[in-house]
Amino acid sequence: MKTKYLLLLLVIFASCGQKEQKSEAEVATASTPAEVNESSFKYWTWITANAKRTDDSFTEEFKKYKSNGIDAVLINTNTDPELLGRLTPLAKKEGLEVHAWIMAMNRPGDTVALKHPDWYAVSRDGKSCHDTRPYVDYYQWMCPTRKESRGHVLSLVEGLSKVEGVASVHLDYIRLPDIFLPIGLLPKYNLKQEEELPEFDFCYCDVCVAEFEKIHHKNPRDFENPAIDMEWKQFRLNKIKAVVDDAYEIAHNNGKILTAAVFPYPEMADHMVRQRWDKWNIDMVLPMIYNNFYNEEVDWIGYATGQGVKDLEGKGVELHTGVFVPTMSADEVTEAIKLAKENGAKGISFFDGPAITDEQLAAIKASKE
Repeated sequence: MKTKYLLLLLVIFASCGQKEQKSEAEVATASTPAEVNESSFKYWTWITANAKRTDDSFTEEFKKYKSNGIDAVLINTNTDPELLGRLTPLAKKEGLEVHAWIMAMNRPGDTVALKHPDWYAVSRDGKSCHDTRPYVDYYQWMCPTRKESRGHVLSLVEGLSKVEGVASVHLDYIRLPDIFLPIGLLPKYNLKQEEELPEFDFCYCDVCVAEFEKIHHKNPRDFENPAIDMEWKQFRLNKIKAVVDDAYEIAHNNGKILTAAVFPYPEMADHMVRQRWDKWNIDMVLPMIYNNFYNEEVDWIGYATGQGVKDLEGKGVELHTGVFVPTMSADEVTEAIKLAKENGAKGISFFDGPAITDEQLAAIKASKE
């Protein structure tokens, strides 16, 4: 009798346990962002949309991507939710995931922000991105600390995250301006960067300086060599992280995940652009491992991918390798896909869609067969 009774209890407990697990799963499904389509290895591409184009022309482009093995499109609509809402069903009809690509801290031509000169990041030599742009005219960087500027960026994230059918909000330029350019780009600007130069070192605005001084009791404008003050560097890393973490909450609250285009691997991003993406609250990162920008060969794509994957171990964040196709042959695209897979990436993204040649598309398609 006792044996039968014990067996009956075990059956009851097992049954209760199964019901409880099911209930928790149902709760989790109801409260987490919509899942993106599962794929063993995902293929993405970035594109920029022009509102003047017809639906038919976009459909033709989306068909081309899907028929050649692309799974997802990251669409830059210049933060226009209406245009994104128009294109999302067209892309999804062709079987593509859609991700809302936003230029975050760098806001070129932002008509709202340009009315507020105090919202912009300031260099160590006292020049604002509102008036003086480092490197190129489209570098119009916002301060990540000032309540109004970060609030503006996050409001744009909110608008995109509410578009039905979008899988993620995809943050780009989620950093400060380049303190060091990729070595392969220096000749283009006739620059030599062997130390942190004042005109490329941001953000020394009044708000950032005052907040840092309140915490650390020292003024970064007085530093003889700011590059060696770790608290000052960490302060700015933390300010970018805070924007990302808030964007993560906004995206998830609207049923989306958060993704980002980032520099090749965390230590490099930290050094070059005040970006430490292995510390962020984020779902997926797409590091831009553009080997030619760094005078590196194709095998470097594997190295940088592996480095990023190691830095993300145990964090539950997926890494999808990003590559720059205009300088690559079809064979190099094939090799890049192989290197990304071998070094732990969950996918690969090609910049950008219109630049992918027919030969490269054939290589992409063949790699999935």
